[in-house]
Amino acid sequence: MIKKQITQDDVMQLLDSCYEKCLDGVPMVSSKVDELANDYLSKYGTKEEACKAMLKNQITKCTTSGALSGLGGAITLPVAIPANIGSVVYVQMRMVACTAYMAGYEINSDQVQTLVYACLAGVSINGVIKQAGIQFGMKLANGLIKKIPGKVLTKINQKVGFRFITKFGTKGIVNLGKMIPGVGAIVGGGLDFVETKVIADRAYEWFMVGDFSSGDDKEDDGVEIVEEDFSY
Repeated sequence: MIKKQITQDDVMQLLDSCYEKCLDGVPMVSSKVDELANDYLSKYGTKEEACKAMLKNQITKCTTSGALSGLGGAITLPVAIPANIGSVVYVQMRMVACTAYMAGYEINSDQVQTLVYACLAGVSINGVIKQAGIQFGMKLANGLIKKIPGKVLTKINQKVGFRFITKFGTKGIVNLGKMIPGVGAIVGGGLDFVETKVIADRAYEWFMVGDFSSGDDKEDDGVEIVEEDFSY
């Protein structure tokens, strides 16, 4: 089994490539995320109903073989990350980004992009939301979410990177049989249903409900977000 070192830069390169493909779509493979969202929104009476239908269908697609075919060559990957893992991350991220768009978030903003990464990886951001002065339980308007400064976004991304590296295996070594954060294992060409549903539920709670209390930060990644980080 091939094992290679993976770095923080590798993780961010993977995530950034996948997010770009979410926004722009993959020709002959998948549409832009806003087109996916608007298709569901046009068919249901409320955005909540549309979002639940989208999540249900995406989970079904993700957990059947063949859902990832054709994606491998479309995503720019660091050498340390296998193509099949890149495809998994793309499919999961697209589901989260679609939820954010349906809820009215500006998915082209750096802040929302970072929140999508955190949701995918299961990194808790509730404390960050409170420190930014955003009332807990309030759905984040684009103006409010922009109160989260770049320094804080950088630290959240560091936490996301550490989470991916940890889940790849001890000492940051990629093991193709290992589970990756918030994504699940590749089983028979599909994704683990339970892990996929966990991500979907978290995305709905965060973006559609406005409850950022869910997240499973239990590891000491050495990255601390302090009050001074919110100064401009």
